[in-house]
Amino acid sequence: MTDEIVFSRPFRAPGELTNLAAVLDSDHSHGDGAFTASATERLRGISGAGDALLTTSCTHALEMSMLLVDVRPGDEVVLPSFTFTSAAIAVVARGATPVFVDIEGPSGNLDVGQVAEAITPRTRAVIAMHYGGAAVDLDALLAVTAEAGVALVEDNAHGLGGRSGGHRLGTAGVLGTQSFHDTKNVHCGEGGALLVNDPALWERAEIIREKGTNRARFLRGQVDKYTWQDEGSSYLPSELNAAVLDAQLAAFDEIQERRLRVWTAYAEGLAEWAGDVGATLVSDTVGLEHSAHLFYAVMGDHDGQQGLIAHLREAGVRAAFHYVPLDSSPAGRRFGRTAHQLDRTAAFSSQLVRLPLWAGLSDAQIERVIEGVTGYRPVRVA
Repeated sequence: MTDEIVFSRPFRAPGELTNLAAVLDSDHSHGDGAFTASATERLRGISGAGDALLTTSCTHALEMSMLLVDVRPGDEVVLPSFTFTSAAIAVVARGATPVFVDIEGPSGNLDVGQVAEAITPRTRAVIAMHYGGAAVDLDALLAVTAEAGVALVEDNAHGLGGRSGGHRLGTAGVLGTQSFHDTKNVHCGEGGALLVNDPALWERAEIIREKGTNRARFLRGQVDKYTWQDEGSSYLPSELNAAVLDAQLAAFDEIQERRLRVWTAYAEGLAEWAGDVGATLVSDTVGLEHSAHLFYAVMGDHDGQQGLIAHLREAGVRAAFHYVPLDSSPAGRRFGRTAHQLDRTAAFSSQLVRLPLWAGLSDAQIERVIEGVTGYRPVRVA
């Protein structure tokens, strides 16, 4: 029997075991050691951020963001309904209301026009996710948030290394968040980072990350003891996670080259099929500055989505849908509200099929995926 092609497989970077052994042989396996410093410096170089803090997850980086932009009970934060739960959870944790907006179309990114219409005097911030590592219209969004005087936070969980015009993804807003979950291009099992683009937020960001204390200043010799200063939590990852992440970030160029090779093969190999069956590929709307995090087809209807996923499963290929719209979820209805009917989000979620994309896919596996997809023809109802 042919081996199954899994949807995602974490990359193994050279140096991971050596780094882990160095941590285990040391007296420093808690956070903020040599590998935290090295990984942070690599992250600054790749992202273009002025400052960065490693965190235990992207979820925690989003929680820190809401603290740093001073979201309070009664406030509102505008965000796409088509995103992971973490963004909404971070808002709700502050006693604020997530206001869900629609996507603009097959990119899966939020509709900037709806963001502008959703902003009220209660709006404190906008969270924008770069879906699949392809940029939101940042120039338009920055104009909207600047006019309204609200903070822009970029959820860049998919987009490390991506660009949009003069913007490096994660650095256009006052804060950006990264994910290093093992489904991401670069990972440490579980992990994340906060990109701090407003220097005025840096000192408080350090305090929030260190359980509300000024321990970071103490370790630098800037104060003679550290004390409780502010809100916060234990957002600091262990040195073991940082050791793996450091090795991954050192291999970033190789990882991206491998993933882009897969992405390009799909784009070229599936273009004719997509035209024949009326599907829309991610390649129809994404430029050359994306992060090659996802490759997907948007089918003509829900039956097409389910049919393609089932067809590929029979061929030994694991494909997947993605987010259930947050506005339609039990918690979304309980804690949030919508500014409009989110028809495009509902359609996108019910028609999206994501294909396997990981750095270790072989030529033969890529060809099997392409053959599996092109062998599917949706049933057309007369």
